[in-house]
Amino acid sequence: MDFEVSDQLLGTFLPIIVYWAYSGIYMMMGSFENYRLHSMKDEDEKNLVSKGAVIRGVLLQQTVQAIVATILFKVAGDSGEAAALHNASIFILARQFLTAMVALDTWQYFMHRYMHQNKFLYKHIHSLHHRLVVPYAYGALYNHPLEGLILDTIGGAISFLISGMSPRASIFFFSFATIKTVDDHCGLWLPGNLFHIFFKNNTAYHDVHHQLHGSKYNFSQPFFVTWDRILGTYMPYSLGKRPGGGFEVRPAKACKDD
Repeated sequence: MDFEVSDQLLGTFLPIIVYWAYSGIYMMMGSFENYRLHSMKDEDEKNLVSKGAVIRGVLLQQTVQAIVATILFKVAGDSGEAAALHNASIFILARQFLTAMVALDTWQYFMHRYMHQNKFLYKHIHSLHHRLVVPYAYGALYNHPLEGLILDTIGGAISFLISGMSPRASIFFFSFATIKTVDDHCGLWLPGNLFHIFFKNNTAYHDVHHQLHGSKYNFSQPFFVTWDRILGTYMPYSLGKRPGGGFEVRPAKACKDD
């Protein structure tokens, strides 16, 4: 008897598998001190949450994410989806991907920024993510469960529905978005990293936001920096050598002094 895995099942669970697999690759590279944005000592001393708690928090968010994705695929339906994807041109798929990227960026920018501006939401919800002063790969989705639901899960559902992509196309989009999010939190500036080459919103850009003087800037995630530039929350930075090896993200002084 042949065993077939549905597109809905892959769309639900493959991004979770990709998250831990890609994070695992970065964790094996964690000792590459010459490419780190922060030292391993800083990672151990500055972060305000244990790695065990981070793992439990991420697994909880992914459980909620899987439940919502299952419901979403049931509601969206799957009749003719495989044929639709097969017949769709590369231009249609590219348009759907770009639409989903813009929709997700827009949702996450405004929700993320509001969680910083609203003192109650920041104190009780978003501050959990900022306990990771020195981000690392598998901490990318460490959030309060409510934040994970609002920013990531609902944001993903909105981008899926607005783009009109099929469950099969969503497998690739959400796996790509997952890899991008993990990369933004990896804490490593590796030569030849394509995300650093093609995206202004990258590991160094997001590292600025995790620093104390950058918490009012660089809200955009996970793809573009457009909303930061339009609404005046863009903080430029330079990348220099860190004493003792590795790199250091240096926000522009004009913004740092605001």
